[in-house]
This record gives sequence, C-alpha cells and structure tokens, in this order.
Amino acid sequence: MFPNVSQHFIDHSWLCQRAILAPRNEDVGIMNKQLLQELPGSVQVYKSIDTTCDIKEAVNYPTEFLNTLEPSGVPSHTLELKIGAPIMLLRDLHPPSLCNGTRLGIKELMPNIIEATIMTGHAAGEDVFIPRNPIIPSDFPFQFKRLQFPVRFSSAMSINKAQGQSLKVVGLDLLKPCFSHRQLYVGSSRVGKADNLYILTPNGRTANIVYPEAL
Repeated sequence: MFPNVSQHFIDHSWLCQRAILAPRNEDVGIMNKQLLQELPGSVQVYKSIDTTCDIKEAVNYPTEFLNTLEPSGVPSHTLELKIGAPIMLLRDLHPPSLCNGTRLGIKELMPNIIEATIMTGHAAGEDVFIPRNPIIPSDFPFQFKRLQFPVRFSSAMSINKAQGQSLKVVGLDLLKPCFSHRQLYVGSSRVGKADNLYILTPNGRTANIVYPEAL
C-alpha cells in the first residue's frame, strides 16, 4: 500500500491518493501506529487537557479516567505525529476548505500550532495553521472538555470515516469483517479501478452486511 514510503512521504499527491481502511477504530489505531513508525523523523507527542464541564463532577470523573476515553470523532488524549505525516481533520474549522474529513500533510509541529498543507478538495496546496481546540463530546452521560488538536494520523482510517473520500489505491483490511449495513460497499467503492483495490480476509471470503429494511 505504501511502497518506499520513506521516499514518497513528502509527496502530498502520492499520500492523499492511498489509504488502508478497516471496519473498526481499534484496528485502525494499531495500523496507524505501525505506519507512523515507518516514516522518517522523530515523533512529536501531544497530550490533551481533559476536564469535567461541571467542577462538582471532578471527584467522580478524575483526569486519569477522562484521559482513557475515546469518543467517536474526538482526537485521542495522546497524539503522536511526525513532520510529513498525513492527517485528517475531525472538526469543521473553516468551511469549505477546512472541514471534517479534510486530509492534510504536516509541514511544521509547534507546541500549540500545527502548520499543514491541504491535500484534498478545492483548496489543495494551501498552507494552513491548526490550533488546539476545545471539544465537548455529546455521547456521554456527563460532559467533559478535551483541549487537543482536532486531527488524526490518517494513513489508515475507518471505513465509516472514509465515506465521501476518493482514493486511487485502497487496501481493505477485513481480517475482522464488516459489521454494519453497506459498510463493505462503502469501503470497496472508495477507489475508481478494481485493479487498485486490495482486500485482506482470513480465508478469501467475507460477509456483506445488508439490512433489507434499509433498502
């Protein structure tokens, strides 16, 4: 999927045309850690600041617990990044150029700012600055705020997150099968040519989940 990545990673057009997709976020996270290690350069680690919105809840939800939470669409407590790495925006910052799902290549990593080049969309090639953002997840019985860069390393991504992306080369990791309606279709249709779609399954077969009532 990423042949000679150490030589090609500075080519944003090469990077943004390919990705590995998987059904589950936990598998995507494991693959991204492995792929990040293959890039040259040192890793920059960023830790979020997590706090409860209601100070009275701080006793019930200590910081150490908040750090472990991984809400959907929210950056992790610990972000590991490298200059040149591809990242995906997880929030709308400045539509239409900086939207949820926009892919970028990192140019510079600073303590509170990431300088990056937009790799997709009508603003491709434009350099932008991404600050840390306060994010309050909505899918918990209590409210907490995470101050972190709203990005994720994106050489691998979940099939759901890849919806709407157009890629040249796709690797579909189905060692763990798809689990929701039309997920297999979404993953396999991200690429225009069948010759550029590579599928990994345990035995050459996989299930295609379709809910008839949703058709």
